[in-house]
Amino acid sequence: MKKIEQIELDAYRNEIEADMRSLVEKYRKIFDWDIPEIDQLAADKLILLAMHKALDDITTRLAG
Repeated sequence: MKKIEQIELDAYRNEIEADMRSLVEKYRKIFDWDIPEIDQLAADKLILLAMHKALDDITTRLAG
């Protein structure tokens, strides 16, 4: 049997993914505004790396 926390997370998984996609798109637009001739693939990689770093930092802080 699943734990209640996992059941709750499963109910919100699609919403979490949609929120993350919105954040990626937010920063893709900002890069486009600042640098019109941007290498989108390179920018996407940088955005995702920054998001991973931020999640790692949050994970560390929450772990106490």
